[in-house]
Amino acid sequence: MTTPTGSIRQGRQRENILRALEMQTIKYLCSIMPGWVTSDMLTALGFLGSFIIGLGLYLGNNWKIWLLLSVFGFMVQWFGDSLDGRLAYYRNTPRKWYGWALDITVDWISMCIIGFGFFYYLDYYRWIAFIFIFGYGWSMINALLRYRITDKYSIDSHLMGPTELRIIISFFMILDIFVSQTLVVFGFAGSVILFFINLTDTIKILKLGDERDRVEKEK
Repeated sequence: MTTPTGSIRQGRQRENILRALEMQTIKYLCSIMPGWVTSDMLTALGFLGSFIIGLGLYLGNNWKIWLLLSVFGFMVQWFGDSLDGRLAYYRNTPRKWYGWALDITVDWISMCIIGFGFFYYLDYYRWIAFIFIFGYGWSMINALLRYRITDKYSIDSHLMGPTELRIIISFFMILDIFVSQTLVVFGFAGSVILFFINLTDTIKILKLGDERDRVEKEK
């Protein structure tokens, strides 16, 4: 059974706070997207957004006003990253496994690029950038493990999704222009929170794996 034209569903479980508004916005943008725009173009655009974010952070180490460039980069990244796969579903031309593999790869490389930007911006607190990249990588592994065990793929951590995270980081970037060390505090607190979220998710995934083992042995 094929996905009907006009649908933007991708089979992902979404739990994020802004999911309803985000889905309405994405569907509208898909409906007005020029025919020559492809999903791969949007993926490349989202990837470009990651470079813009990293560049803004790098330049912001000397002139904080450049953090606004990173905020713009998050907008570009959201546009490309959120619409690439959904545009394919909207046009009834999805490549599920190709898109999934490309999405995971681009997300990881993008996170490393942004992480290097934070590395240069945080100056004496650069270790926070390494911890954040470590935590993000762990969360990606958890998502893949959960998908393998439950056959359900989710990119959200409870009520927090990529969109909410972009908005929160952008808010603290703007605040850091006026209040020094804001991003340092946010980066440290966010890394600690992410660690405990990942630890909790890992424990749950191990329990799901143990339960699936028992079910398969009983068959």
